[in-house]
Amino acid sequence: MARRARGFSTTPPAEKALRYLLLAVVLLLTIGPFLWQLSTSLKGPAEDIYTQHPSLLPAGPTLDNYAKVARTVPVWDYAANSLVVAAITVLGNTLGATAAGFALARLRFRGARIALGLFLATLVLPGEVTIVSQYVTVRSLGLADTLVGVALPGAIGMLNVLLMRTAFLAVPPDLDAAAIVDGATVWQRLVHIGLPNVRGMLSVVVIFAFIGAWDDFLWPLIVLTDPDKYTLTVGLQYLNGTFSANPRLIAAGTMIAFLPIVIVFGVLQRFFFKGVEEGAVKG
Repeated sequence: MARRARGFSTTPPAEKALRYLLLAVVLLLTIGPFLWQLSTSLKGPAEDIYTQHPSLLPAGPTLDNYAKVARTVPVWDYAANSLVVAAITVLGNTLGATAAGFALARLRFRGARIALGLFLATLVLPGEVTIVSQYVTVRSLGLADTLVGVALPGAIGMLNVLLMRTAFLAVPPDLDAAAIVDGATVWQRLVHIGLPNVRGMLSVVVIFAFIGAWDDFLWPLIVLTDPDKYTLTVGLQYLNGTFSANPRLIAAGTMIAFLPIVIVFGVLQRFFFKGVEEGAVKG
C-alpha cells in the first residue's frame, strides 16, 4: 500500500511533461480550427488571410462579415428552420427516450429482452443503410419537403433510449418498491421518483439530440427541395457557392451556425457534467 501511495503521489517529470505535451496537441487539434474560423470571420477585406505568416488576432476586428451574410442570404430563416427541426427532435427524444428507458428499466412485460436486443441491434447499423427506407416512409406519410419529415427519423434515438435505461437502472430499487407499497401508479413513479434522479442524463440526451439535429446535413439535403425550407447546414452549402471567393463570409456563416450550440451547452452544462460524472444518479 505504501509503495502504491508513493507511486500515485510522485509523477516523474518526464511523464508529466509528456502529459502536458499530449494535452497541448489535442487542444491544438480540437480548438485550433475553431479559433482560426473565428479569427477569419472578424478580419476585414484589407487584411490578407493567406499571408506567409498568418496572424490569429485580426489587425482590425470587424462585424461587417456577419452583417453582409445576414443581408445577402436568408441565414436567419435557415437558422429558424434548423431551430424548428431541433426543437421537434429534442422534444421527441426527451419524451420518447424517457418513457422507453423507464419501461425497459423498471417495468416487467413480455418481450422486454427482445425489445432491448432490437434497440441494441439498431446501433450496429450505420445510418446510411436505412436512409432509403426512411425516405420512402417519410414520402408515403406525405412529409417529404417538410421540416417534420426532417425531424421524424431522429425523434427517438436508440442510443438515447439506452442511456435513459441505464440512468433509471441506477436509481435505487428500494425507492420504487416503497412507492409501489404506497400505491403509486407507473406514471407517479416515473414523474416523482424516476425523473428527479435522472436529470443529469436527461440533459445529456437533450444536448446530444440538439447537436445531432442541428448539425445534420445529409438527411435534410435528401428530404428538402424547397430552398425556403432549407436548414442552416444545407443553407451553408449555398453560402459556400455564393461566397466561394470570400472565405471571411463563409467563416461568419459558420460562426452563426455554431452559436446556438454554445448557448444550449452553456445553459445545460452544469447538468451535463453532473450526469456524466455521477451516472445520472442524484447525489
